[in-house]
Amino acid sequence: MWDSKNTALEDNLEFIHINASANMKRIRCFLLLSWVLSFSLAAQEGNISPIPSPQELGERLGLLKGIERIEALESEHFKEKYLVYVTQQVDPKNPAAGTFGQRVVVAHAGFDRPTVIVTEGYGGAYAQSSRYQDEVAKLLNANLVHVEHRYFLESVPDPLDWDYLTTENAAYDLHHVTETFKQIYSGKWISTGISKGGQTAILYRAWFPDDVDVSVPYVAPLNRSVEDGRHEPFLRKAGSRAERARILDFQKEVLKRRSAMLPLLETFCKEKELTFRMSPDEVLDYCVLEYPFAFWQWGTAIHTVPAPDADDEALFSHLVRIAGPDYFASNQDMGAFFVQAAREMGYYGYDTKPLQKLLSIESSAGYLKRFMLPESAGDIPFSAALMYDKVYNYLKENDPKMILVYGETDPWSAVRVPDFKGKKNMQIYIAPRGSHSTRIRTMPEKTREKIIRQLNEWTGD
Repeated sequence: MWDSKNTALEDNLEFIHINASANMKRIRCFLLLSWVLSFSLAAQEGNISPIPSPQELGERLGLLKGIERIEALESEHFKEKYLVYVTQQVDPKNPAAGTFGQRVVVAHAGFDRPTVIVTEGYGGAYAQSSRYQDEVAKLLNANLVHVEHRYFLESVPDPLDWDYLTTENAAYDLHHVTETFKQIYSGKWISTGISKGGQTAILYRAWFPDDVDVSVPYVAPLNRSVEDGRHEPFLRKAGSRAERARILDFQKEVLKRRSAMLPLLETFCKEKELTFRMSPDEVLDYCVLEYPFAFWQWGTAIHTVPAPDADDEALFSHLVRIAGPDYFASNQDMGAFFVQAAREMGYYGYDTKPLQKLLSIESSAGYLKRFMLPESAGDIPFSAALMYDKVYNYLKENDPKMILVYGETDPWSAVRVPDFKGKKNMQIYIAPRGSHSTRIRTMPEKTREKIIRQLNEWTGD
């Protein structure tokens, strides 16, 4: 299950609008423009180095090329914080393809501090919250550069052409952002991201190994195909035998009560205005098939699973809370994610055998392309060359300073980065019974302390 919503709420944040005073923004904007004009005659164009230190971050941002907009934000954790839009090439190898603005949030701890670049895999609206803080940035008292992924939310080219949504182009976006902000922050750089953002942090390192000094990808999968095939065996062994039996009993009970579930499902979908490219029977089937993956992904407590004799409403309510139909809706806003999964990043399939007699579908093969790709994307062939092969070969042949964090029962750990022999810098840590919400702070104490010591050693603290 894609996880942008859960990733965005990592630290119990909400997607909120920043309620800063309009008058205050005008004042700051006027002061910034006045400062820039006063220095424009004295400094050579594009020459950032002569700026006397110290200066406010906002003043330095105003001198950077390729910044479309600067807006002051409030922060509970940083001295200064700004929303900026960085001009990016739609196709880094073909300027004629045009440009788009990429949303970036920059938060200031100090010009002498290291800088964390968050390689977000989805939309980045949550980073504008005054309460937002990244774990690695907090641990290192670092500056923060949070980059929304291309083709999500406000970082979408116009016109939209799916051909340019590639992992290579995403890596070039990050490279340009890093080059831009290294004019301000010259210390150590650390890349980090969660889930698809973790994938992005790794592939960015593979494409541009020298851009950052350290990488901290969280729960980052490395899939080999659209339906990788390693998740299903993993789920057959996740947890205890008793836990797996209870999950399967729940799945079967929902399908046995199909006639009672369908009216509840149709009402639910109507209220949420969800539309599908499949029948209600198929929607129910796929929610049930998705259930064990989502259950283990988010570390659901087994005692919350309704007993087989629970009433219809209890069964349905639990099902949609864990594996809701919105995930399969054709009008969900995650089309860009599924394009990437179909083209390069891969995904997972379902094991239908234990439920075959109760399902309305004969096979789930090809479900992502049939039901979840935007119709405007057309037929997208999968290639492992620019994601799996590129990353695998880079990690196998090199030993980058990298902390990889995984959860033991998270199904995405089935396709984690492998343990390559002879690595000193590349370190993999797996939290016992950890889920997709595993972080450094949720690791066992000794492991957590070891990771923090290593990060401090690498960044010079």
